[in-house]
Parts: sequence; C-alpha cells; structure tokens
Amino acid sequence: MANTPSGFREFCRKRLVGLKRKPQTIALLALAIAFLYYSLNLTSISNTTARIQAQGMGLAGFATMLFSILLLVCFLNAFPHRKKVNVPMLALMLVMVGVVLYCDFYYGRCITNAITREENRIDPTGVNSFISTARHVLNVHTVMLWIGVALVALLPFYSKLIKKINTSVEVEGNGGMDAIDISGEDA
Repeated sequence: MANTPSGFREFCRKRLVGLKRKPQTIALLALAIAFLYYSLNLTSISNTTARIQAQGMGLAGFATMLFSILLLVCFLNAFPHRKKVNVPMLALMLVMVGVVLYCDFYYGRCITNAITREENRIDPTGVNSFISTARHVLNVHTVMLWIGVALVALLPFYSKLIKKINTSVEVEGNGGMDAIDISGEDA
C-alpha cells in the first residue's frame, strides 16, 4: 500500500510544490498585501486629505492607488508562466513602485507640514485622530513596499533555496521490484 501523507501535511506539501514552480508568488503576495493594507485604510487617507487640503494631496493618494494596481499587473506580466523574465515589464514595475514610494513620502510631508506649521496648526488627536492613523498607514505601507522590492530583488537567491526542499512522497511497496520476472519466458 502507498504511504501518502494526509490532511495538513499534504496541504503544505502541495503549497511547497507550487512555490517551487513559481517562487515569484512570495514577492507578489508581499506587494498585494501592501496594496490591500493601503486600500483597506483608505478612509483615514481620504479624511486626512479632506481635512488638510494641501496642494497635491488628493493627487498623491490617487496616484498611490492607481500605480499600486498597475504595478501588480506589471508584476504578473514580468513573470510569465514557464518563460523567461520580461525585463521591460519588470523595469516598469520598479518605476511604478518608485512613484508610489514618492507619493507616500509627499503625502506624509504634507501631513507633517499641517501639524507642525506656526499658524492654523492641525491637532492630530481627538476629532482629528484619523490624521495620525493616516500617517501610520503611510509608514507601514512604505515598509511593506520596500519588503516587496527586496523580495523581487532576492528572487534568484531564495528560488534556488526553495527548489532544494524535498517535496516528494515516499511510496512503500516497490522494494520487491527486482523479484518480478519481466523476461517474458514461461517457466
């Protein structure tokens, strides 16, 4: 009888086999999580834009959302299935990550200017606590993007390590294969 793993072990083995075939999934998940984190906290970003109303804040928030979606599309086109890396799409994706990082930096600078200016300073506590939430979201989003870029850059290294993981299933019962007569001669 075959000794096949069952349940959770088999689930983990299948995921590892999938990662061996497509190791770029790790970087894609990191960038997708960064996009989801930003988009799920978009309420505090929008409220901050409406409260501060600095020049270019709305455009920076819009560009962050737009380029976050487009960089995921470029990532998927940069790593086609069973083909070499599409270098122009990878370069375009990295440019878009740079634009998103700049927009996060610009938006954060607008928040800093609004809460530290001399006249008509905005207090980020109490009723305006969404401003400090937006600032935290921007900082975490920036860190997540840098992690995603690092995972893309280190893809050749960790893909070799993942491929060394043994995911084969041990099958019992073929130890007596030499005892089977395959010569075709009748005794």
